[in-house]
Amino acid sequence: MPIPDYQTLMLPLLKAVDDGKIYKLNEVREMLATEYSLTPEQRRELLPSGTQNVFDNRVAWAKTYLVKAKLLDAPQRAHIKIAERGRKVLTEHPDSINVAFLKQFQEFNEFISPNNSKSEQTDAVTTTTTAEFQTPIEKLDTSFKDLNQNLAVDLLDYVKRMDPYKFEILVIDLLQAMGYGGNREEAAQVTKKSGDGGIDGIINEDRLGLDKIYVQAKKWEGNVTISAIRDFGGTLLAHSAQKGIFITTSDFPKTAIDYCEKIDRTIILINGKRLTELMIEFNVGVAAKKTYVVKEVDSDYFEN
Repeated sequence: MPIPDYQTLMLPLLKAVDDGKIYKLNEVREMLATEYSLTPEQRRELLPSGTQNVFDNRVAWAKTYLVKAKLLDAPQRAHIKIAERGRKVLTEHPDSINVAFLKQFQEFNEFISPNNSKSEQTDAVTTTTTAEFQTPIEKLDTSFKDLNQNLAVDLLDYVKRMDPYKFEILVIDLLQAMGYGGNREEAAQVTKKSGDGGIDGIINEDRLGLDKIYVQAKKWEGNVTISAIRDFGGTLLAHSAQKGIFITTSDFPKTAIDYCEKIDRTIILINGKRLTELMIEFNVGVAAKKTYVVKEVDSDYFEN
């Protein structure tokens, strides 16, 4: 069973506290997770931003919407209890509670559309798109993910047009930005264009240079062949190297991936897609255009 969206969780959440007791939100979360038979993997699943569990986020927003519609009360931080309006709703035995259902309550309309008139709220039509079933944070994360995917496509196009030698420098810059070695001068070196023995770069794994990582960076259009990976493995052996990274702007065939996973675990493969993801994550070749800060109420401030 997939993780239920936040609107699907609204009715079960309300029913879970219909005895009138005050519940901690994490207690209700565990009750709902058990009701939906969520697996440990589903409980650990994160939003695209990696900042919060998907299920926890959806329960929190289901709670928020029910509180704003006055179906739940929040007597203290991270605690909830059913409100009189919530009791009345349950006596009507609704098939479900969702955003469209909650729009019958003026307090909820004022929450989601504080600047709209009553007539505009009444005329609003709730669509059944995927976005409708996402929490606000999920919508923000999805938009962020879409922007980064589009950025990755543009970024890879720029990388493919680079001079091959400059591409090798970019790869070393990226590895250094990821924390390998110290400053650029002492951390890495790019080998000469000829006579490099199949090695395009060498970078220290740590600042002291206790171990070195050998790099091959190829700006290819077609997939890297398994023979190229085997040759790289042989070059590592000739240099008595323990670790190597093969980076390409294209991709690797399954045979090459299987070779590295099952036969030669000293080689890490990074294709064009993964390369651009890392460049975006570690700010290599990209610049921030606009920053948004998501804030929430600091309840400790008011309690103290």
